[in-house]
Amino acid sequence: MAWFKRKEKGIQTATENKKDVPKGLWYKSPTGKIIDAEELAKNFYVSPEDDYHVRIGSEEYFSILFDDAKYKELDKNLTSKDPLNFEDTKKYVDRLKDAEAKTGLKDAVRTAVGKSFGKDLVVAAMDFKFIGGSMGSVVGEKIARAADYSLKNNVPLVIISKSGGARMMEAALSLMQLAKTSAKLAQLADAKIPYISLCTDPTTGGTTASFAMLGDINISEPGALIGFAGPRVVRDTTGQELPADFQTAEFLKEHGFLDFITHRKELKTNINLYIDLILNQAIRN
Repeated sequence: MAWFKRKEKGIQTATENKKDVPKGLWYKSPTGKIIDAEELAKNFYVSPEDDYHVRIGSEEYFSILFDDAKYKELDKNLTSKDPLNFEDTKKYVDRLKDAEAKTGLKDAVRTAVGKSFGKDLVVAAMDFKFIGGSMGSVVGEKIARAADYSLKNNVPLVIISKSGGARMMEAALSLMQLAKTSAKLAQLADAKIPYISLCTDPTTGGTTASFAMLGDINISEPGALIGFAGPRVVRDTTGQELPADFQTAEFLKEHGFLDFITHRKELKTNINLYIDLILNQAIRN
């Protein structure tokens, strides 16, 4: 029936009852490729037409790495405080409450232990959607505790970085986490327990300056942005024009900062292969 005749016939559907296509059923990649959201999930959140790796969070990485997506979360109720009574455009305590309400997360990292190809594995996965994946006291503490669990139980550790850097609202307390996490990873190295660092899009700032680049093997997903300062800052500081692919995973691998770039479909297999390689080398030594 034509729209202009509907009112005459007494047909008036309320706006809230109209059957529009629900949001989230389709995903459009930056290159313009469109894929059904369900198919995207089945394809490890990688667009099949252009191979674009969509940003995902800790829950998705846990489901990829752990057998049957089964795991035990560690220190799940750890939350940030506000010892500095920080306030910019919003009070820090209010910002934390809003982030938790919007994301359902307690902070920017989750840690868990489970089986991966039948072997115990500890995974710390960062979530960018919680205040830009910024590294504050809770992030540092949970990573340190994950390393402690690995040390106590002789279990390999994987850290999946996705961060905008240190959390400015915690100032020096945030910067202290660089040294804290680095010291814990040094203990893992002394104990010859494998630590694999996975850099995803984006891995920047203090995260890159600490645990993200301290793996026995440093790997990345294709096309990930990885760096310390942004390209504009680097350009202004050096006074030089930067390559078009500057701070991409491919650029870093070419210059020796990464060991390997892995497709997400092969992530679980490759991480376990690297762990076996490190363990075999440790046994021979």
